[in-house]
Amino acid sequence: MKEKIREIIGKAIIRVFPETTGQVFEIAVDYPTREHFGDFTTNVALKSAGLLKRKPLRVADELATALRENPLFVSVDVAGPGFINFTLSPESWFAGLKEVELKGALYGHSTADNPRKIQVEFVSANPTGPLHVGHGRGAAVGDALARLLRAAGHEVDTEYYVNDVGRQMRILGHSVFLRMLEISGQEIIFPEDHYQGAYIREIAGSLLEEEGEMLFSLPEEAAVRRCGEIAAARILLSITDDLEAFNVRFNRWFSEKALLEENEIESTLAELKEKGYIKEEDDATWFLSSRFGDEKDRVVVRKTGETTYFASDIAYHREKFSRGYDLVIDVWGADHHGYIPRMKGVVAALGYDPRQLEVVLIQLVNLLRKGRKVSMSTRGGTFVTLREVLDEVGRDAARYFFLMRRSDSPLDFDLDLARKQSNENPVFYVQYAHARVCSIEKKAREAGIRISGYETVDWHNVTLPEEVRLMKRIAMFPEVVKGCAETLEPHRTIYFLHELAGEFHHYYNHIRVITENIPESEARFFLVRCVRQVIKNGLALMGITAPEKM
Repeated sequence: MKEKIREIIGKAIIRVFPETTGQVFEIAVDYPTREHFGDFTTNVALKSAGLLKRKPLRVADELATALRENPLFVSVDVAGPGFINFTLSPESWFAGLKEVELKGALYGHSTADNPRKIQVEFVSANPTGPLHVGHGRGAAVGDALARLLRAAGHEVDTEYYVNDVGRQMRILGHSVFLRMLEISGQEIIFPEDHYQGAYIREIAGSLLEEEGEMLFSLPEEAAVRRCGEIAAARILLSITDDLEAFNVRFNRWFSEKALLEENEIESTLAELKEKGYIKEEDDATWFLSSRFGDEKDRVVVRKTGETTYFASDIAYHREKFSRGYDLVIDVWGADHHGYIPRMKGVVAALGYDPRQLEVVLIQLVNLLRKGRKVSMSTRGGTFVTLREVLDEVGRDAARYFFLMRRSDSPLDFDLDLARKQSNENPVFYVQYAHARVCSIEKKAREAGIRISGYETVDWHNVTLPEEVRLMKRIAMFPEVVKGCAETLEPHRTIYFLHELAGEFHHYYNHIRVITENIPESEARFFLVRCVRQVIKNGLALMGITAPEKM
């Protein structure tokens, strides 16, 4: 609708002010701050007054006079210093429902003007323990972003980066090995910086039973390495199962080991050295990140000859871009905020536009039970796992709660609220709107109401203010999806669904859908079926189901 109004305004400007022919105007069409101002507003008179050498109010008055001739508008008013406000007819809003009927499950999807090949990398938790609630939030955000970007017309791949080498893997192996010794009856001192969770003891117990004799016959270093490999593989399998239960799947799982085995790190550092972005100093190798705005240069190879995590990240991002992605999106924890300019510097040093790397930050999740914060410590093994949350509140509620706030804002996840089967629970509130329409459909069929389509319904039967609001909200959905994809903000889809559900519940509680007036019933039923379709489509983009019964 906005595009249509921009086109009408553009033609009116040329007709009223022929001297503008050939001129390029930026015609902004927005929603007014208050409903009584109308359906849309534009400041084009203010923006073009200088070029036309007229006062904005005069430009607005002349344009408004011409625009009132268009049957799309019920009213065209001038406000303030030169804003033009438009109110559309119910018939115009009803016409938008035709697209809902035609596109069905694809309503809200669009074709991008500039389709891009995009990779979204998210979760990427070290295979050293189960996924916790923070990982769950990252998983929900990353998966929803990928769905939204695909809906906006882009080619999207999702990827999980497996950090399966380095210090944390040695600590994992040693943690399991020590627990094996402990279970077999030996006294041990378990270091505080090792992994404390019960899952370590479980892996150690099964490994002792399966390979204990063989492992104890090996030199300790070899035994620890073997314990780490087996533990990482089992934990990664558990992570895969948890993500599957969370309705999250990846196109690719990328192992950090592959970077070493294929000499990617070595060749990447050699390339950067040739370009003049690597220096040797204090027996270490440094990337000159200070050239790209970082506070200091960063070590990529330590004095010991061991490469750093940063070196692996550089090689990994080089490998990503070598696959031809136009845009790489990394979903990181908020504690990586300072890492962003460093990695953008890497992208620039590798010869790409830094804008080809986008980073979405995920803030902490505070779990609440009975109004109190649940204390958690990952290394201490007292964290709440994603699986525990899924078992307690269900997949749909978990995804909804993780997505209902900006990802870079802290999130309070109220477990008691997420379990409630009432309108107090926001996901129940939205899903119930979908289920209610399904219930109405059952009643309609029982009452012999015809399931009519757009062409056979009379729009004169859906002109109440509540009905017009529903139609306006439905018409906004494609714009919301596109906007969420452009800004990488899936929470805005959740806001939209909650508002649409609220308007529907209000309508349902005040207006009878099925009445003795058959044409009226058919029209109202057609409208609420469109509401149901939009709610279903929006929930699907968030990876959430739309139940027919609650």
